[in-house]
Amino acid sequence: MYLLFDNITDKDKVVAIDELIKDSTPRPSFFFLMSLSILMATCGLLINNSAVIIGSMLIAPILSPVLSLALGIVIADGKLISRSFYTLLKSMGYAIGLSTVVTLMLWKFAHFNVGDSFLNPEIMSRTEASVIYLFIAIIAGLATAFARVKPDLNETLPGTAIAVALVPPLATIGIGVARFDIDVISGALSMFVLNTIGIVLAAMVMFSLMNLYTKRKKVEHSVEQADAELEKQKKDSDKKKKSNSLS
Repeated sequence: MYLLFDNITDKDKVVAIDELIKDSTPRPSFFFLMSLSILMATCGLLINNSAVIIGSMLIAPILSPVLSLALGIVIADGKLISRSFYTLLKSMGYAIGLSTVVTLMLWKFAHFNVGDSFLNPEIMSRTEASVIYLFIAIIAGLATAFARVKPDLNETLPGTAIAVALVPPLATIGIGVARFDIDVISGALSMFVLNTIGIVLAAMVMFSLMNLYTKRKKVEHSVEQADAELEKQKKDSDKKKKSNSLS
């Protein structure tokens, strides 16, 4: 186990923390990508197209706040935990709302709907949570957390994003809401929660093994810096709006 982590430098940890905090910051670009991802996932589910669903998972940024939540728990940082949880909840709200609207708009164009049935294989597979999915999420969480801190392994991150599959269950919840199907909603929500718990637990273990709890001050500084940049962007945007309205 020592050989696995002995070449992780302090610089690698600092860079990984900075990038993770930045990627999990609830900025407009984050929710824009989240929106595009959920739109693509919903369309893929409606037409039973796995390739489209995989594409949606590749652009989804939702894995970052899940990992930052795990980091916040490891270092016992209440601010990071609440910040990550807020981003995650807001992402869920965007995802379910958009998926519901898209389903209502495009329902009649879904080629795999027959009569009143809409449970095609891709939708069905996102409503059947099991222990195996939890096990998959744990494996993917370990891989993602490890690759985040190892700069030479960053190319593996898209693969782990596909494996954990957080976006399709959220899109499925929206489809269930649009079709007023409690079984679909509860099944997809169970899968999302199960996957999230698996990732958080796995990332907590990996971050602990990497001794990231020793970088608490760095985490606090990165959070303050990211939040300050976000606040500055909001103020600059408000100034532009005021100046445009006056002109």
